[in-house]
Amino acid sequence: MRFELPSLPGGSAGLRAELRAFLAEAGRDWTPAVRARSWMGFDREFSRELGARGWIGMVWPKAYGGHERSGLERVVVLEELLAVGAPVGAHWIGDRQSGPLILRRGTEEQRRKILPGIASGKLAFCIGLSEPEAGSDLAALRTKAERVPGGWKLNGRKIWTTNAHLSDWMIALVRTSPAPEGGSRHAGLSQLLVDLRLSGISIRPIRDLLGEESFNEVAFDDVLLPEDALLGQEGAGWAQATEELALERSGPERYLSSLPALTAGVDALRDVPGADVAVGRMVARLNTLRGMSLSVAGMLEAGEAPAQEAALVKDAGNDFEQRLPEQIRALLEPEDMPEDLRALLADLTQLAPTFSLRGGTREILRGIIARELGLR
Repeated sequence: MRFELPSLPGGSAGLRAELRAFLAEAGRDWTPAVRARSWMGFDREFSRELGARGWIGMVWPKAYGGHERSGLERVVVLEELLAVGAPVGAHWIGDRQSGPLILRRGTEEQRRKILPGIASGKLAFCIGLSEPEAGSDLAALRTKAERVPGGWKLNGRKIWTTNAHLSDWMIALVRTSPAPEGGSRHAGLSQLLVDLRLSGISIRPIRDLLGEESFNEVAFDDVLLPEDALLGQEGAGWAQATEELALERSGPERYLSSLPALTAGVDALRDVPGADVAVGRMVARLNTLRGMSLSVAGMLEAGEAPAQEAALVKDAGNDFEQRLPEQIRALLEPEDMPEDLRALLADLTQLAPTFSLRGGTREILRGIIARELGLR
């Protein structure tokens, strides 16, 4: 594996300054609870504002609502949004992976129908991968789509589907033909575009540690999809989903989910003896992870598929962002902790266990890394 640091394009400093000015105004009333949710926070109005400013679908062709900017400029936007805990969940998945997948694998009609809605912040996507009996062992999924006159009939279940109850569309990985006897279980899987407003779809919330219902179980009972619901090539779903996961695992959200706590913590720790060493170590690790993530972004910009590098960024990044709240808490006496920081740390402590579940568990990621190193 390699991590060569790319150079940010000219104009990045101006873009960053523009974003900071916008976010200082837009985020004046964001509570610690909003900031703690970072890229999981769902606010359609805010996403529409970002879309109007050209900060969604930044790298896509203008013909599909994009702005034809570089992938590294997009990283600048992501870093600034995450640094302040902006509520970007309404467009995050569409911009990060669903839209790029449609751009690469979709038909011209699918691109023109869906991509402008994502780029404007008006269409929200969720990811249909895990199932009640197929989480880490995703190839064991049972959700099935069979051909019927005029399209497909979909039956099955998806689980842990983030913001499904608020989303408009799902890209679902399903079985469209049986796996060959004694062959790969990955064969016969396809991806389908599912309009979540269709009859036969029911969405049941799953309450998390904070008492919230961002996770969901989605049931499909004889859902009829049109012929053009197929995304990409029939039977190529596993390869397409793997390609999609490289986009999901490598971004700055894989190490910046707790960054608002570090920013607030630095201010609170200025006069605490010995805290400068601990903070310095946190910042040094943060800078290393940023360099690795930028390297993967550069590879993606060059058309490469850095699955192993992305897995390593996510694994190391999750460890950092999960440990961060407790590291800051350990440096401050309770009576010296500002109320906003206390509230932020309380929410992050309860959210942190999910950081290493989203986008693949540590065990799955380390298996990918081990294969690259020839260890399995």
